[in-house]
Amino acid sequence: MPQHDVVIRTTEADDWQAVRALRLEMLRDYPIAYGETLEHALLADEATWRLRGARGTTRGQTAIVAIIGERWVGTMGGYIPDAKTGPSLVGVYVAPDQRGDAAGVSRLLLDAVEQWARDWGDTLRLEVHEDNVRARRFYEKLGFTFTGRSRAYELAPGGLELEMIKPLR
Repeated sequence: MPQHDVVIRTTEADDWQAVRALRLEMLRDYPIAYGETLEHALLADEATWRLRGARGTTRGQTAIVAIIGERWVGTMGGYIPDAKTGPSLVGVYVAPDQRGDAAGVSRLLLDAVEQWARDWGDTLRLEVHEDNVRARRFYEKLGFTFTGRSRAYELAPGGLELEMIKPLR
């Protein structure tokens, strides 16, 4: 599917139902990637989902989605944990049938997050679970490198979150 068929935009509070559906899809697809359990997400109420949708319009945060037709096929988010750290990439997901270069969804989403991040710093950081080999390869392909820093992953099965960084030009 050509790139012009992919709509890339930020989310807003009224998108809450689609935000919820995509988040549940993400958690079912790869549970260790998002620092949240499916059970926790299923318990969230409408107000919580509206707040998550509003991240796309909240200063210091962004939530960007890829839509083909009526279907939400991917998302990436960003936030500023603190002034020292600069922008961080979070919540990365692309539907299995859109991974790779099928429609360029991954690159379009990352381009949008990088554009947002340039207003906040000159690098973009992320954390990826040590066992998420597919994601690690994806990030390396897009110019991220390991910093050598890590932290414990707070949910089962445990393990480490590895920090990666990419310069923004």
